[in-house]
Amino acid sequence: MSDHSVGVSDHSTDVSEAPRGSAADASAAPPAVRLVSLGRAYGDIRAVAGIDLAISDGEFFSMIGPSGCGKTTTLRMIAGLVDPTEGRIEVHGKDITAVRPYRRPVNTVFQQYALFPHLTVFENVAFGLRERRTPKAELRRRVTEMLELVDLTGRETYRPKQLSGGQQQRVALARSLVLGPEVLLLDEPLGALDLKLRKQLQLQLKRIQREVGITFVYVTHDQEEAFFMSDRVAIMRDGRIEQLGTPRDVYETPASEFVAEFVGASNRLPARIVRRVREGVYVAEADGIGSFEAVGVAGLTEGQSACAIVRPESISVGRAGAGRAGMRARVADMAYLGHQISCELEGDGGIGLTMSVHHLQEPVEVGSSYDISWPLSSIWLLPRDDAGAMAAL
Repeated sequence: MSDHSVGVSDHSTDVSEAPRGSAADASAAPPAVRLVSLGRAYGDIRAVAGIDLAISDGEFFSMIGPSGCGKTTTLRMIAGLVDPTEGRIEVHGKDITAVRPYRRPVNTVFQQYALFPHLTVFENVAFGLRERRTPKAELRRRVTEMLELVDLTGRETYRPKQLSGGQQQRVALARSLVLGPEVLLLDEPLGALDLKLRKQLQLQLKRIQREVGITFVYVTHDQEEAFFMSDRVAIMRDGRIEQLGTPRDVYETPASEFVAEFVGASNRLPARIVRRVREGVYVAEADGIGSFEAVGVAGLTEGQSACAIVRPESISVGRAGAGRAGMRARVADMAYLGHQISCELEGDGGIGLTMSVHHLQEPVEVGSSYDISWPLSSIWLLPRDDAGAMAAL
């Protein structure tokens, strides 16, 4: 096998960049939400295992992970619907750990809209303001502004049963926002909607969050949804935060095989670290592609078992050359996905790979063999973690 030891580009992102809404003066002001060693146990089971987290003011922040990872429990502790068994919750520097839910400066939007069926859209949105005895003129102004924000002007007199699912969810959103919370919590709010409607509401949620400028803390199991809307995401696993960063950071430089598998399709090639070139850059070798130089997580050591992550979209038909690694592979199966074609490949030595190609590219055929390759700069090296990677499936 030829040695592909050539220079590679750095995957890393400038960590000095603050999320939107938390610019250079972030150190002078407390974060919108701070969790300090926050945990929740149910008997011997730790649903949330002492997490530390700071969410900036004005940030769209998402927590994602598989079922049972602790993301919803964390959100419900911030809302006051679940009591922590350890740790502290702060909102803009104020400890709210022991504050009753209705006295916290937060509001929650759930997957179920929980609208009052006998009230109109206007009255549903106005309900909390009436409970607070808001003067009539101010109440009408705030409700009218909020209905305009969520694109429901003209439907003030409708009742929930006259609205679509997406419109009902926007009423629920307006009802929460009209009270002026410092933080809005959203627990799988689009989970009950069909795909097309979810896409539409993702756009609207992103726009609304930017217009109102308050912190959104969003929980979902859908990484694509979270990536589309969020400034930063936290990937949770077994009650802990496995990785925290921008969507691009998490996708391009996953901290573990678990993260690499959870946040999108990935090809995982068993590898071994040959030597360290410099911090975060290594020479490694893997079956089928030989020796190569690539970037990876810090701290890998000579002789250590590793995993070379290659995303399906990085692979293309064509021979390996300077700056590229590759092998011969047979197309075992294909799936047409509209914007792309997903190809299941059988590589040298029985290595299984997935390749994503644009449908306008030169077609490939099931059963045929091709030379395939990918840039060395697209490889990301991680320590082996078979159990963790399987847990993400």
